[in-house]
Amino acid sequence: MKELGLKCLVRVKKYRSYKGNVGETAPNVLQRDFQATQPNQKWVTDVTEFHLFGKKLYLSPILDLFNGEIISYHIESKPIYPLVGKMLDQALKCLKQGEKVILHSDQGWHYRMSKYKKALQQNNIIQSMSRKGNCLDNAVIENFFGLLKSELLYLQQFKDMDHFERELKEYIHYYNNTRIKEKLKGMSPVEYRTHANYVA
Repeated sequence: MKELGLKCLVRVKKYRSYKGNVGETAPNVLQRDFQATQPNQKWVTDVTEFHLFGKKLYLSPILDLFNGEIISYHIESKPIYPLVGKMLDQALKCLKQGEKVILHSDQGWHYRMSKYKKALQQNNIIQSMSRKGNCLDNAVIENFFGLLKSELLYLQQFKDMDHFERELKEYIHYYNNTRIKEKLKGMSPVEYRTHANYVA
C-alpha cells in the first residue's frame, strides 16, 4: 500500500462506556474461544457510537459466533439501558426451548445492571465478560464494527442522521443476507445457517 500511495480510512475512536461501580462483573467464560458448532451456542455483543451532523447514534447488536450473523440489534440516540434491553428482548425470540447460550460482552455498565443479569438468568443464558482492558477478548464484534464503519460510514455521504440510520439498517440486512464470507464457504451468514439446518 505504501509503494502505491494508498492509505486506509482512519477509524474513529471506539465508544467507551462508563466503567464505574454499577454492579458485579461476570467471569470470562468465553476465553477467546470464538468457534461455535451450532447456532445459539455463543453470542457476543458490544455498543458502538456514530457521531454525525453534531449528533450521536448508538448501535447495540448481538452476533452469533456460529456464522457471524447479527441476530438482533437496537439503535438509540443516547446510551441508555433500553439500547441493550430491547436488543436482548429481540434476541431471546431466536432461542428454542432447552438451548443454553453464552452471551459475552465487555464490562460496560449496561451488562452489569441487575435487570440485564436477571433477564439472562431467567432465560438460561450464561453471562461472560472480557477482562478489563482486554479488547481482544471481544475481537469478533469489534471486527464487525470495523467492517461496518469501513464499508458504510466512511464510503457514503448522508443527508442527515435519519438517512444514516436507514442506511445502517440496510447495511446490517446486507451483511446478514448478501455479504459472503470465505470461511462460510462463500455463503452469507443467513445462507450458511439455512444450509446447516438443512444438512442437519
